[in-house]
Amino acid sequence: MGSARYTELGAFLRSRRERIRPADVGLPTGPRRRVPGLRRDEVAQFAGASVDYYNELERGAGSQPSEQMIAALARALRLTGDERDHLYHLAGRPVPAQGTAASHVHPGMFDLLHRLTSTPAQVITDLHVTLVQNPLARALLGDQSAFTGPRASFVYRWFTEPGARGLYPEADHAAQSRAFVADLRAAAARRDAKDAEASALIGSLLELSAEFAALWAERDVAFRRNDRKRLNHPMLGLIEVNCLNLFSEDGRQRLLWFTPAVGTDSAGLLDLLAVVGTQDITGP
Repeated sequence: MGSARYTELGAFLRSRRERIRPADVGLPTGPRRRVPGLRRDEVAQFAGASVDYYNELERGAGSQPSEQMIAALARALRLTGDERDHLYHLAGRPVPAQGTAASHVHPGMFDLLHRLTSTPAQVITDLHVTLVQNPLARALLGDQSAFTGPRASFVYRWFTEPGARGLYPEADHAAQSRAFVADLRAAAARRDAKDAEASALIGSLLELSAEFAALWAERDVAFRRNDRKRLNHPMLGLIEVNCLNLFSEDGRQRLLWFTPAVGTDSAGLLDLLAVVGTQDITGP
């Protein structure tokens, strides 16, 4: 990447960092702050990058940032859609298509997610691609940031990779399959009929999964709005939760958060998530 563009990339990152008030991202304000906006180390922490690496980016040095890092920086800096696209251009990376794991998270949803510190929460697309998770969601459901391509969709993994079903008790698999298919049909119908992303996902599943094909032929349709789920955790055992959904205006993104089911011991188990940390579900 040319040095002039790299210099502009660093200047743009710095300008976006300096405009954010600490209170906007839940940080304390006080007289000891000597810089406007966020500090470099705070942006690095929010983006999951090392401080040294982020410092190099702002100086216009270092290696070309990956698409995943650009997406993480865009979220950490609360960029608008246009600003996010500009950041990709400055980094010499193609702007990702909507619906991929690098999709721009709706700013309002990202802000709500950041404020949900005591309950597992994540933002997903209508095709069940996870965009961002808070630490408790990673502890409950596993870190889903490593999945790319078709595998980024949990619905795809559900019907093509038996290991993905370990998250739910076997007795619940049939009901989950039916709910996933009905939800996918509703999401595809809301999109344009020529939407390539939804068509490709559905076409692949029809080819690869006889179970999916049989359920798809039944033509059930229903968005998943509020669910009661039983989830298997490798260390804590069975956790029963309510899964609540907040939809973006266009329906393409959802904020999910999980609360303990009344009448169970799940409240205490959810409290332990911060202790056990992120579980590994990346798989082969």
